[in-house]
Amino acid sequence: MPVELRQEQATVYIDGEYVPFKEAKISVFDHGLLYGDAVYDTCFAWAGAIFKLNAHVERLFQSAHAVAIQIPLTKEHMKRVILNTFAKNRLESAYIKILVTRGLGKQPLLPPIDCTPSVIVFAVPYTGAVYSGKVGIKATVVSRRHIPSVCLESQVKSCNYLNFVLSQREAMAAGSDVAIQLDMAGHVCEAPGYNVFTVKAGTLLTPGGEILRGITRQTVTELAEEAQIPCREAELTTFDLYSADELFLTSTAGGIVPIREVDGIKVSDGIVGPITREISRRYLALLESSQEAVRP
Repeated sequence: MPVELRQEQATVYIDGEYVPFKEAKISVFDHGLLYGDAVYDTCFAWAGAIFKLNAHVERLFQSAHAVAIQIPLTKEHMKRVILNTFAKNRLESAYIKILVTRGLGKQPLLPPIDCTPSVIVFAVPYTGAVYSGKVGIKATVVSRRHIPSVCLESQVKSCNYLNFVLSQREAMAAGSDVAIQLDMAGHVCEAPGYNVFTVKAGTLLTPGGEILRGITRQTVTELAEEAQIPCREAELTTFDLYSADELFLTSTAGGIVPIREVDGIKVSDGIVGPITREISRRYLALLESSQEAVRP
């Protein structure tokens, strides 16, 4: 059984080196710090193996390509770095984050000219909310709208997260656990770091359109098909959230997260429903099987 290390004992990968946590530093002139000019992906390990590693690495490279950042590693090299970082931290289950910044240019100015990208990978103990029978969380539909793809492509996992940060602050100020954003037309979009699912009359519904199509979201659609639960994309409004039979979020970091209340209105009777429980059971079984996971 691996021994979980404290944060100050952690090992971090930065630009070809595995360094102690306290030595993990980047330049104050890095474009990622100055302008949020960076992309990232998050994956996690469960029972000693990294779940859907290939899909996460593929998405990271797609995000970088879309914003013209040249990752200085091949995909296979990146996978090895992630696996090595996980192994060096001696964790059984871990939250793993990979960041690729535009890097350091010759001058600390906005134009992305002659920059050398930086790659950072860290692994810390996993503290996600893979459903284990507890009650759901509270959500607020916030006033701040989701950034439309005409401004910033939704499929790019950008490190510029200020829109989500401010949305989450608004939700927390309202006494909720999570924000739900609408798009510019007033349709349900996503939550910071989460996709949204509702259940109505036995059918799973999830927003399409200008959202990040998460890997856990895709996993849920696959599990629903296996369980013969109808599942489709739909344009949803706040009314659909208020009138849902069940409601839950999905993310790599959080797993399957039931919602019991939206804007002070209980979801059905406020108890986690049967379809959410079934999807959660199947998701946990998939994690336990290591069927789609990679070991160091």
